[in-house]
Amino acid sequence: MGAFDYAQATDIRDALARHGVKYMFIGKSGAVLLGFPDTTQDADLFVDRSAENGRALANALKELGFELTDEQRVDLEAGKDVVQLKNGPFDLDVIYAPDGIEHFAVAWERHVDVQGFPVCHIDDIIASKEAANRVRDRESLPRLRAFRDWLRGQQSRGIDPHESR
Repeated sequence: MGAFDYAQATDIRDALARHGVKYMFIGKSGAVLLGFPDTTQDADLFVDRSAENGRALANALKELGFELTDEQRVDLEAGKDVVQLKNGPFDLDVIYAPDGIEHFAVAWERHVDVQGFPVCHIDDIIASKEAANRVRDRESLPRLRAFRDWLRGQQSRGIDPHESR
């Protein structure tokens, strides 16, 4: 599998919209959509936990070409904290309970819309990586914090860094 890219994000956005899934991009894939100059190997989605939303997500993933097992479908509908999928056109982590974020609704209030992509706020992406405390997250945190500072600088000058994306 190649690195996460804009075409994958577009496919995800469009399929999930057709099925009415409530979600946000999170993790490094979310940061990349915000303009963070890095790569990642998978897409990370923070999904609102409800059986209806999980069913809609499973249907959207099937449309995208994921070959879900019965167990994965049950996990998606039940809102298992993390469901890792490697049986589709790209790797995808579905996250119902990201470390460092209390509730989907609270994060949704802060989310950023980037060309129709719902993306977690950079502060939530950073909080999640800090709370997860994995080696790879600790290694990326200084760059993510510097990127957040750059975003804030742009915004303080009245520049919307997401407008031209």
